[in-house]
Amino acid sequence: MTKSNKGILLAICGASLWGASGAGAQLIFSHTSMTASWLVAVRLIFAGLIMTAIGLVRNPGQTKGLLTNRGDLGILIAFTFLGMLNSQFTYMKAVQTSNAPTATVIQYLQPVLIIVWFTLRNRAWPRRLDILSITIALVGTFFLVTGGHLNSLSLTPIALFWGLMCALAAAIYTVLPQGLLSRYDTLTVCGLGMLIGGICMSPVLVLTPLPNMTAFDWGTLVYIVIFGTILAYTLFLSSINYISPAVTGMLSAFEPLVATTLAVAFLGTKLTAASVLGSLLIILCTLIQSLPLKRILDLLHLASTNHNL
Repeated sequence: MTKSNKGILLAICGASLWGASGAGAQLIFSHTSMTASWLVAVRLIFAGLIMTAIGLVRNPGQTKGLLTNRGDLGILIAFTFLGMLNSQFTYMKAVQTSNAPTATVIQYLQPVLIIVWFTLRNRAWPRRLDILSITIALVGTFFLVTGGHLNSLSLTPIALFWGLMCALAAAIYTVLPQGLLSRYDTLTVCGLGMLIGGICMSPVLVLTPLPNMTAFDWGTLVYIVIFGTILAYTLFLSSINYISPAVTGMLSAFEPLVATTLAVAFLGTKLTAASVLGSLLIILCTLIQSLPLKRILDLLHLASTNHNL
């Protein structure tokens, strides 16, 4: 297997495991008393413990350096609450109030929010490609939210709220830790972020009654923690060692694809033509942002030059 094929396989597997974890959460929420807070607390504590332990074994100096550097520790704490914990909680609330496909797709509005943020920060107009992406995303959101009808909503206001908050949290999650990730291993940063967030959420486990779940439900919970979090992060981030971030970003589209397929096939989730169109447009926005535009333009220019010769 070539390096590129290995990277593609890792990215697809990681994104697919993420998507399946959303469907798993929808399944548990549909017939148990489990709350989003309880699930997030369990997910972050156990995933954080395991990922931090792996980071300590691989490179103990990284963990020590991150925890003892005041500046980096401050960024880590901000990332934990504004990014990691925020994105996990808002995503699960979006799943709980709507469904896994909708929550996963709305989360893909994050590139639009990132474009807006950098436009305001740099006080510069966005590129034409960015304007195109924003337009496509807004049209997609219109179809997803309204079903194509101006006088009705396909989503409840609370589901739309949590979906948009999830997209905002995902944008923060992407932008905030860039400095840390240039100095520390990704597994160390994510593991500590999860662990700190999980510890802060731990009172929920004491104050909330234990959900009444079947053995299958507990197995689904284990899947969400082990496969849908730890293995998904590890596989997806490892793919960057073999393929470009642009290709990795495009392959992340397998996350909503898998979440939608599982929810429709096994959970009875119904999708209208308008919601499918809206979802595809939002995902297209992400794919456009993942395209190595400069490289494509250079190749087209080279091809044009050779043709003229």
